[in-house]
Amino acid sequence: EYAVANKIVEEPAFAWWAWHVLQKRDWIIWKVKSRYWDQTHKYGILLPKSITEALQFDRESGTDLWQKAIEKEMKTIDCAFEFPSDNKVLVGYQTIDCHMVFDVKMTLERKARYVAGGHQTEPLKDITFMSVISHDSIRIAFLVAALNDLEILSANISGAYLNAPCAKKVYTLAGKEFGPDKEGRTVVIKRALYGLCSSGKAWRDHMASTLRDGGYTSCKAD
Repeated sequence: EYAVANKIVEEPAFAWWAWHVLQKRDWIIWKVKSRYWDQTHKYGILLPKSITEALQFDRESGTDLWQKAIEKEMKTIDCAFEFPSDNKVLVGYQTIDCHMVFDVKMTLERKARYVAGGHQTEPLKDITFMSVISHDSIRIAFLVAALNDLEILSANISGAYLNAPCAKKVYTLAGKEFGPDKEGRTVVIKRALYGLCSSGKAWRDHMASTLRDGGYTSCKAD
């Protein structure tokens, strides 16, 4: 994508492999989408493909499990949205679609995730992925901890991407998940939602600057 965006994909260094990789990428995405739409159950539980269907499943089963999953997700990501007072389409902003993806955890807890249609935006001309620490570095860290009798702590950051600002000017139209009082209104996406092509990099940059401000430095080996 970087090569295409910068019009160097026909250069000898890229021409022999870049188009092949992009075609393979598209094929993999198509297969994943096909598998998602073909999967109807998980752990014996019906998987909804839309909010309307999720609420229908709740009514049929006499529960509110999917409803609670949707409410929990929307409460978590509430900070990502801003509703213009005049409800007008914003100049310089691009409209995208957003949707809810449903899943079932191993504990049979229902999971809903609000995802932005990042494929509808133009890719950045810069790197968009989030860097990941190497396995070798983790093994060395474990070794250092063992030799010095140190404890190793790990943690999960809930809604991690939402800590970073959105790198693109995008908005969407609120759906049923926002409630009847907000449905249909223009909503600006202010934080790095899952699905946007720049969210991984935005979160990585935010986390890196936070660590540096805290006095940490990168390992030269990495």
